[in-house]
Amino acid sequence: MEAGTKTIVDEVNGDSGKAVSVLRFSGDISSSSRDAVLGAYGKVAKDRPVLLDFSRVDYINSSGIALVIQLMMEANKSGQTICAFGLTPHFQKVFTMVGITKYARLYPDEQTAKATV
Repeated sequence: MEAGTKTIVDEVNGDSGKAVSVLRFSGDISSSSRDAVLGAYGKVAKDRPVLLDFSRVDYINSSGIALVIQLMMEANKSGQTICAFGLTPHFQKVFTMVGITKYARLYPDEQTAKATV
């Protein structure tokens, strides 16, 4: 894992009471973040929704966005619901422009995201 990228995996309940996995990223997300992004996703149960917390991410470059898209595509193949929250307005715009919203819904905060799963 890149020294600047950290991931914590939390298990919480959505507002419906359903178990939800939350991947909490911090630092920068780049090509060297493969283990932090895809490795963390590989540890979550595939039978529950996944929330991606970007509230502590400082920067995401194009390679990092590609890793996030890869994670979302894998989740989509598994039939998982994916939601992302905590993105800056700039990265909300970037994620929308590159088509990430095809795979995940974007929310301003964790509470709003948890209310949908």
